[in-house]
Amino acid sequence: MTPEPDSSLVTHFSPSPNIEPRKEGREPDLLLLHYTGMESAEGALKWLNNPDSKVSCHYLIDEEGRITQMVAEEMRAWHAGLSHWAGEDDINSCSIGIEIHNAGHELGYPDFPEDQMNAVEALCLDIVARRNISAERVLAHSDVAPARKADPGEKFDWQRLAKVGIGLWVEPEPIGADEGFGPGHEGEDIRSFQATLRQFGYGLVPSGIYDAQTEAVVRAFQRHWRPEKVDAVSDLSTQKTLMRLSNAATV
Repeated sequence: MTPEPDSSLVTHFSPSPNIEPRKEGREPDLLLLHYTGMESAEGALKWLNNPDSKVSCHYLIDEEGRITQMVAEEMRAWHAGLSHWAGEDDINSCSIGIEIHNAGHELGYPDFPEDQMNAVEALCLDIVARRNISAERVLAHSDVAPARKADPGEKFDWQRLAKVGIGLWVEPEPIGADEGFGPGHEGEDIRSFQATLRQFGYGLVPSGIYDAQTEAVVRAFQRHWRPEKVDAVSDLSTQKTLMRLSNAATV
């Protein structure tokens, strides 16, 4: 018997074996967006259905906007991996994962087609409404695993989603001529910046040293919220954009 999809937007159900109950009966309150990073959506579907892969997701959206459900929302899919956000390390238990087919940075990183983005928008709206997911809990895979992941990346249109009520967005501060902080810099200004990133949700320990972990987090932040320039440098544009987002998240 084919499972009943959670969303009326689902066009196909392809149950993945890579599932388990959510830990401690956790209800999902976070929406996590990925790209597949594979050459084809068909290949991604096969991989997500392969028990040897040890990965799965709740939904897969192909280039033409077709939505396949692979794991029931009540179950824990294996999509986030080693990850952290806002004090939580078990992101799989608190999240719904959507894989958006895109070859990714290592295979040319094409644009996300309009039909696909229409489907992403519709499905996210449906999930956010049904699950009452707050704007600051709609995240990129790179946000929760900045040292390992880059998806869905700087070409993904987060601003478009925010305009219809999906996710947090502020107008990024224009990029200036300042050099900013980067690897090798130390001091209280860096510690304060790290503390703001941590308070926002990133798994970063304030040390006052612009280390590799800080560089990875800043790059992830820029990919999501300051995509015009992704260089892992903490310039004034990045700092001011972070402050605006932090203020918006606490309203």
